[in-house]
Amino acid sequence: MLGIVNVYKLGVKEIYSLLRDPVLMGLIIYTFTVAIYTVANGVQTELNNASIAIVDEDRSALSAQLVSAFLPPYFKTPEVIELRDVDPGMDTGRYTFVLDVPPGFEADVLAGRGAEIQLNVDATAMTIAGNGASYVSSIINAEVLKFVTRSSGAVALPVDLRVRAKYNPNLDSSWFLAVMQIINNLTILAIILAGAAVIREREHGTLEHLLVMPVTSSEIMLAKIWANGLVIVLAAVLSLQAIVNQLLGIPIAGSIALFAFGSAVYLFSITAMGIALSTFATTMPQFGLLSIPVFVVMNLLSGGVTPLESMPSALQSAVQVLPSTHFIKFAQAVLYRGAGIGIVWPQLAITVVIGTVFFAVALLRFRATLAAVK
Repeated sequence: MLGIVNVYKLGVKEIYSLLRDPVLMGLIIYTFTVAIYTVANGVQTELNNASIAIVDEDRSALSAQLVSAFLPPYFKTPEVIELRDVDPGMDTGRYTFVLDVPPGFEADVLAGRGAEIQLNVDATAMTIAGNGASYVSSIINAEVLKFVTRSSGAVALPVDLRVRAKYNPNLDSSWFLAVMQIINNLTILAIILAGAAVIREREHGTLEHLLVMPVTSSEIMLAKIWANGLVIVLAAVLSLQAIVNQLLGIPIAGSIALFAFGSAVYLFSITAMGIALSTFATTMPQFGLLSIPVFVVMNLLSGGVTPLESMPSALQSAVQVLPSTHFIKFAQAVLYRGAGIGIVWPQLAITVVIGTVFFAVALLRFRATLAAVK
């Protein structure tokens, strides 16, 4: 019971220290408010307002029909340019797409001679280039079919494909980005706050005060973990309700309480990692430089940015030791698909195992640090 009381009181001290730190408090508020809103509204993976130019060498009714087919909000109003302007326009980044309609295109289409048309794409904008090329191809096929049949393009096809997009019916990237930004920010803040708590004790000279108190190193660590974890979980839950659900109007399919519980389990692992990293640094700048490659790699390889299935098999196996890999599976299942505990308990169990290992390693390092201070 004395150990539990010590962990509680030390944790309360951590919360007071955090509340008195304006920089860290400002970071928490910004990360779960402005950063979420701006990313959800500013970053778009779908095609929107793309610049396109058309070289009309055919000067026919069909080529004019193609020029008028590219409409907002997917494309800007097409610019009709000369062939000599294609390379300068793409070199300067003025056009993302340039469509070249060759001479005799309409005649070849009507004669059934296998007409060709060229689409130049600026592939440096990878997401827009991939999605946009598909849009351009679909628009051209539809317009050519409409021109040839002199109808609305409604032709009986052997297969009628009906697409049903589950969990995000409009394929709106903001639904994905807002929630994933909260998940990624949990990782970043957990590492920073837990590590900063240890660095702050060392820089302020209060670590020596703790050593003369009747507390153990494990109690000190547990206090830092629950205090910083509680602040982050509360901030994440408030951000989900106030920013994502209310301000952005994005529905939350699953239980926020279950997400909060899973976040607490995950933060047990990540805050332990942050404490372990802080034992290798003596100042906050050193800790920041050490932390950056850790959470950047975790975010990029955990399956939140790109699917795990698209990674090399060896890398897929390697990232299974990261708690973020399993937490992202858990969070996506709960928040996107409304999964219950019966579905996500394996991810929680694996996270607990990984967190226990991280805690043991962090405790060994933390004890070594305390011994060096003595």
